[in-house]
Amino acid sequence: MKTHVEVSSSRRVQRRAHFSAPSHIRYRIMSATLSKSLRAKYGVRSLPVRKDDEVVVLRGARKGNKGKVIQVHRKKWAIHIDKLTKNKANGAPYQIPIHPSNVAITKVKEGKDRMARITQVAAGVSARKGKADKKIKTTN
Repeated sequence: MKTHVEVSSSRRVQRRAHFSAPSHIRYRIMSATLSKSLRAKYGVRSLPVRKDDEVVVLRGARKGNKGKVIQVHRKKWAIHIDKLTKNKANGAPYQIPIHPSNVAITKVKEGKDRMARITQVAAGVSARKGKADKKIKTTN
């Protein structure tokens, strides 16, 4: 059921909005889950991936590989991890693009602005905790 007036429920329109999203929206879409220890530490489930974060690959052929993010390529919906490379036919190495949804952040690059954002999001999460339980009504 459609719940928001300004957002379409059409698959076609949703896909067009997703793939033609501007850079500041792609920043939020290109988020990755936090590791369980960071999730407990910050009280946040996921964060947008940023250069110099340390990540582990969770899905695909490169599953289990760890490394530092060296580039976030918003236009291509990909991140490049320092130890994930392949060799071309002439022997030159190139970075393998990985989608951020397939990685988990194991170490966050802590900047003043990023930590402020984490505390802001965590405050909202803690304010919403328990509200979903109150909405559920039993009919017994």
